[in-house]
Amino acid sequence: MLRLLCLGLAVLLGVALEANGVFMLVSPEKWYFTVPGVTSTGPFNQHFLRDIGLIFLLMGAAFLVGAARPQLRVVLWAAPTLWLVGHALFHFWEVAVGICSASVLPRDFPAVTLPAIIGIALTFWAFRHSRAGRAAIL
Repeated sequence: MLRLLCLGLAVLLGVALEANGVFMLVSPEKWYFTVPGVTSTGPFNQHFLRDIGLIFLLMGAAFLVGAARPQLRVVLWAAPTLWLVGHALFHFWEVAVGICSASVLPRDFPAVTLPAIIGIALTFWAFRHSRAGRAAIL
């Protein structure tokens, strides 16, 4: 049951990351004005948004391929999780140094912090169920 839940979460996260990446690539200006809080982070920059859109496509692909390829799962889920965690920590840092108010954290939670938490949980689960993880536990 836990295996199905984890794989389902990985697929859901992968699809969400892919959808966001496609949105950023296909319509960066619409993405910029649609996503809450983005306009307060700086001026519209089509090139930058498309660069980040590519990152989201790659992260989504990593979670989707990892769901299908157990032998590659730990690496494929750990790599995008590092980016997601860094992104979430950056949002907390902006609050800590006064760039943003603390009110942005709940607003950003579903799209910034939650994916990082899910990535961490999935990566730990994948590691624990990998050969290296089983060997470390023994």
